[in-house]
Amino acid sequence: MNNILNITTPAEAIAEALRSDYGLKNHGLTNLRKAYWNLPPEALYEEIAFRGEGHIVNGGAVQVLSGKHTARAAQDKYIVREAESEGHIWWGEYNRPISPDKFEELFERMQGFAQGRDLFVQDCYAGADPEYRLPVRIITEYAWHSLFARNMFILPESAEEYKTFVPEFTLLVLPSFKAFPQIDGTRSSTVIALSFAHNLGLIGNSGYGGEIKKSIFTLLNYLNPLRGVMSMHCSANVGPKGDAALFFGLSGTGKTTLSADPHRGLIGDDEHGWSEEGVFNYEGGCYAKVIQLSPTAEPQIHATTRRFGTILENVVFDPVTRKIDLDDDEFTENTRASYPLDFIANAIPEKRAGHPRNVVFLTCDAQGVMPPIARLTPEQAMYHFISGYTSKVGGTEVGLGEEPEITFSACFGAPFMVHHPMFYADLLARKMEHHGATAWLVNTGWVGGPYGIGKRISIRYTRALLNAALNGDLDSVEYYRDPIFGFAVPKTCPGVPESVLYPAQSWPSEEEYWRKYRQLASRFINNFRKFEPDCPPEVVEAGPKG
Repeated sequence: MNNILNITTPAEAIAEALRSDYGLKNHGLTNLRKAYWNLPPEALYEEIAFRGEGHIVNGGAVQVLSGKHTARAAQDKYIVREAESEGHIWWGEYNRPISPDKFEELFERMQGFAQGRDLFVQDCYAGADPEYRLPVRIITEYAWHSLFARNMFILPESAEEYKTFVPEFTLLVLPSFKAFPQIDGTRSSTVIALSFAHNLGLIGNSGYGGEIKKSIFTLLNYLNPLRGVMSMHCSANVGPKGDAALFFGLSGTGKTTLSADPHRGLIGDDEHGWSEEGVFNYEGGCYAKVIQLSPTAEPQIHATTRRFGTILENVVFDPVTRKIDLDDDEFTENTRASYPLDFIANAIPEKRAGHPRNVVFLTCDAQGVMPPIARLTPEQAMYHFISGYTSKVGGTEVGLGEEPEITFSACFGAPFMVHHPMFYADLLARKMEHHGATAWLVNTGWVGGPYGIGKRISIRYTRALLNAALNGDLDSVEYYRDPIFGFAVPKTCPGVPESVLYPAQSWPSEEEYWRKYRQLASRFINNFRKFEPDCPPEVVEAGPKG
């Protein structure tokens, strides 16, 4: 906030109560009007309301608008090309290079832009495993972004820990700052840039909270695999017998919903590492998509939308009654709720568990041809992990319309992966083999026809199939071999109709089904050609036969 009138704000008196000795001058941020350090939610609520950044709605959540960007600006993300890291980076569509000189010029202008303004600081950690946790500092222009960082990451536990906190990575978030493409070499006035050499990230001209979260995730996806830790875009939970499970998938495929199972402990909903000790959450919170959220199908997540401390991003509300409308997509279809993980009743406080017994790849198949669940061989698991087939659901990225867009996103999260996909796939395969994990492919998309003709598979059926897989109930049933992809599909599952287990039978025309299925197989084959030179022959052969 550019508080040019020097107005005293609600939290000004306690702004430095939890200040770190490692001050903002170390980041070249000087001549600020005021820095607000590590404010708790109550104080941030007051600042958000005072500054006109948001509204308190029925139940106690705070509603905010992210501005012109209501999704990730994936094409505006850059990584600095530096001698120490450039050989490790998968340069291309998702990792665009920017020169060190341009990055430093950009940072200098952002430093100047911040002078005379109020900034908010949250010192926190990324990674629940103490051996691999990373101290990060999130410096934001908006108070609500500070609350977002507080919700999403892991917090120090004492005033002394705040005082002695020294960040190993810093993210500066200034939504009011605009890049100059002619000067900065950027595509637009929006910029998300990361420098691994300077341990620094910059976000300008975007207020979308997901950019903060995914910038830190991208950083961890670079650092941790170099230390032998598998970095994963997945949710994770654990059963009463300690049987952990991973759920890979892009936004909209069901990672958050399916991992929030009341009968299993929640480790986390989106980002995890897999070390020699087991699985650990990168975050301390959840960032759930809430459009058309069902209070009956997803009661735990739904309850968070009516709770103090939750941020409702781009959710519509009635200004008189303050009641929210989760079905209204006036601002975007990509409405979100950010809340601490412990808002979910069965969340595991440690945010850690042992090695997973099951690894689930979630795909939202808009073609309506994939079976609802299939068991994969190790080679098939690598093939489908590298392929990352799904349908992008409208709103999760800038430029997407309402209709799902078929895509292949390597590692089920290509926009956040820094290394080559084979680097991650090889690490995952070795960990699965070493710890005896079973791989499953689960379709949360359409049945009875493609998008617009068929209907989305009932979450009730998906949960029944997943429960049977995780509980071992599918170990003893008969399977049929899928004639296109060759994976094993269960013939029966309690509570799941035959029309779902045999998708061809649910289509008006089986001939049309097989034609559509072969078309999809061709898309897989064409997509995988760019990976073939780096893959073992047995992985290439694990794909569809067309």
